[in-house]
Amino acid sequence: MNQKFNLGVIQMKVSESKADSVHKAIENIAYMADKGAHIVVLPEMFNCPYETHRFPAYAEVEGGDTYQKMSEIAKKKKIYLIAGSIPELEVASEGDRIYNTTYIFGPNGNPIGKHRKMHLFEIDIINGQYFSEAETLTAGKSVTVVETEFGKIGVAICFDIRFPELARLMAEQGAEMLIYPAAFNMTTGPAHWELLFRSRAIDQQVFTVGCAPARDYESNYISYGNSIVVNPWGEVIGRLSDEEGYLFGEIDLDEVSHIRTQLPLTQSIRRDTYELKMILKEDYA
Repeated sequence: MNQKFNLGVIQMKVSESKADSVHKAIENIAYMADKGAHIVVLPEMFNCPYETHRFPAYAEVEGGDTYQKMSEIAKKKKIYLIAGSIPELEVASEGDRIYNTTYIFGPNGNPIGKHRKMHLFEIDIINGQYFSEAETLTAGKSVTVVETEFGKIGVAICFDIRFPELARLMAEQGAEMLIYPAAFNMTTGPAHWELLFRSRAIDQQVFTVGCAPARDYESNYISYGNSIVVNPWGEVIGRLSDEEGYLFGEIDLDEVSHIRTQLPLTQSIRRDTYELKMILKEDYA
């Protein structure tokens, strides 16, 4: 298996017009693909202002307009597309639900996976920022790892990165790169953004990717930006600032096995986990 590929990460502003944001995403995807990207990533809520009360108005059922356009551009450009995230509407007899969902498409335009954000963002800073996705969103329940021709990739969304247990589950399922469409804010971004992506890269010995919207000071929710790529040694190998732009470059997933061979942390973790499970089993026998 050829584990080398070109990665394209798109940091774009999101407007109040869904049609304009989707059109901009398509243009950016095409640009990255034309530069030679094999895998392209969009930011969290790329077709919708990041405000809880707006999610219902922008929500689409799976297979809706945004979904179809992302499928079409992936097929046209023959790329893998991690299509950021959008508000997904699920209609059910017991009541409609809205999820923060990433759709993932293969080079033939067919879906190869989807991730519903498992850990909904909550912040309540004293005399500062308040935000609660749970006011309108429902949490997902599934770990997401997709198979590509280059290797397995784990996909999660923003606040999910704060939970190393989820990263471990993705790594145990074979993921060698963890991709997080995300929209950290101006409180948590400067404090934790780089630290978290480097931490998950180091503790799971994988590549980590954070793709954020560009900063828009006219928005009610201001994204930190700073889209980032970190290698399995914890080194930042690509990072933007706050403005619109791209990260583009070659990734070699062979680095993962190279690092794990020299520093076999994953083997130690699995052995310790097994011993812990055995102790717990004995305690409750």
